[in-house]
Amino acid sequence: MTENAQISALSRTPAGPDSAARFILDPADTSAIEAYLVLHAPGDTEAAQQAGALIDHILTRYHQVHMEDFPQAIALARKVEAVHVADAECPDGLADHLALMADELAGHQRKEEMALFPMMRHGGGPMVRIAIARMQAEHRDVVEQLTRLAVITKDFTPPQEACRTWRALDQLCRKIDRELREHMRLEDAILFPHFAGAL
Repeated sequence: MTENAQISALSRTPAGPDSAARFILDPADTSAIEAYLVLHAPGDTEAAQQAGALIDHILTRYHQVHMEDFPQAIALARKVEAVHVADAECPDGLADHLALMADELAGHQRKEEMALFPMMRHGGGPMVRIAIARMQAEHRDVVEQLTRLAVITKDFTPPQEACRTWRALDQLCRKIDRELREHMRLEDAILFPHFAGAL
């Protein structure tokens, strides 16, 4: 399907009284979701359903997974730092940095889950821009934390002689970095502009 044909299809409202309830794009197809939300205002029933589906995707694929990954990474980091304390390559301070990231991320996600996302599910509102700006400022803090994470782990690259635990730690830190960045991209580039640009 050409780009113009895709836009035409996305701009059409499905026929039938129950069609809106059935017309939910795959949340993993972020390009289709983005195209749809650009073409439809937050107040539209179909747009609210698509935004809600994207929010559900973010909650299950990212919020929940982050909170599972961080405790594992912290435990691995504490073990590596204890066992390899005398090693010049030891990632000193990694466990504490991960713990700080996890604590701040939990607070950030809680604000989205308790305030911003419910507001969006109801079409936005006069306060949505303020809430979005606050979340975007916190996203910038996360980017700085991820930069520090890459420095401590030497770009997630363990020494050649590293043990399996150390290698698993760096792999998990790389995963956290990749998925946090994608999580923030979905919000900053797709979800947030749909609501912030509508007021």
